[in-house]
Amino acid sequence: MALVSRRWLVNAITVVVLMVAIVVVWKWDEIQRLRTVSSLFAEDKLVHNFSHMDRAFLFTELPRGSSEASPLPQQLQALPLLAPWIKERGVAGLVVLKEGNVVFEGYYQGTEAADRRIGWSLAKPFLTALTGILLHEGAIESVDAQITEYLPQLKGGAYDGVTLRDVLQMTSGVSFNENFQDPKSDISEMGRVLALGGSLDEYITTLKSRHSEPGTHWQYASIDTHIAAMVLRATTHRSIADLMSEKIIQPLGVEQTPFYLVDGYGVAFVLGGLNLSTRDYARFGQMFLQQGEWNGQQVVPAEWVAASTMPQAPIEKGRTQYGYQWWIPADAQEGEFYARGVYGQYIYVNREKNVVVAVNAADLNFRGEGVREQNLAMFRQLAEEL
Repeated sequence: MALVSRRWLVNAITVVVLMVAIVVVWKWDEIQRLRTVSSLFAEDKLVHNFSHMDRAFLFTELPRGSSEASPLPQQLQALPLLAPWIKERGVAGLVVLKEGNVVFEGYYQGTEAADRRIGWSLAKPFLTALTGILLHEGAIESVDAQITEYLPQLKGGAYDGVTLRDVLQMTSGVSFNENFQDPKSDISEMGRVLALGGSLDEYITTLKSRHSEPGTHWQYASIDTHIAAMVLRATTHRSIADLMSEKIIQPLGVEQTPFYLVDGYGVAFVLGGLNLSTRDYARFGQMFLQQGEWNGQQVVPAEWVAASTMPQAPIEKGRTQYGYQWWIPADAQEGEFYARGVYGQYIYVNREKNVVVAVNAADLNFRGEGVREQNLAMFRQLAEEL
């Protein structure tokens, strides 16, 4: 009897082990992605992770077309003032353009020019540029249209009564915790949805609370960018990756094929999942410096470029202003604006000085006191000296 019991126990343990093994094999990719998310911002992995996000998440490429990359002529200069800043700010890739020419280019911490780096919130102006194109083409009637006109499934939720303009300038009033370093924050929860192959669109329906009435108060909320993308998808019945490839990436003539991180349903993580080379981020900045024109083609309507890069949100004077997902310094010169992403990503544009600066970094102290001011001061010093 004891022998039978032992055999039964051995068989039961074997079955359990096999079941666990099957589950592990079945969910292996999800387990690996979740492990990566848990260590995504680890100090010793930061630079590598930011240059290889396609190894950690689901992704879709944005075809760059068959034509050659658009020219970026070189007129390289020695810029010794950059060296201490590059080291202090954990810069991985840096491209500086003057009058459309590359005057400085450098890659650090084991990175290379061909690396496609995540820009985090540098993705946002790409999405708003696409919005402007579709408005011009008539796919969207107005920035003052109610979100629920296009997305009726959001009626009764936090986005009921919100306009497209509200989400473009981040005045939706929707409560959203943006702290990447807080595992309980909303943005961290979105990261887990992304890593586990869930649905970002479904996640949106869980948002019910507001901190203010739409259009009355500015508060940075990356989720608003996803809502804008949902509108674009609903009106065109196409994916953002397809639209972005056709309307922006191919006309821009990028060097490296970009990619978006996507959820389990192929939906692009538009608020921070776009990956390009540093040179291609610089191309995008140069196109905006040129009022949306590139290689003789008006890619983004000039009036939309102007609207996107001037103060739009209700922010008191004396503070940094916000357009359609571009930042404008409180004391900006005319034609001075920038995009920024966590951990030190920047596209800085100074139209008066004809300078563009594109930065990819792994700056652990990017939220430190005075860091943003230091970065802006460096970009301005570059613009003055070139």
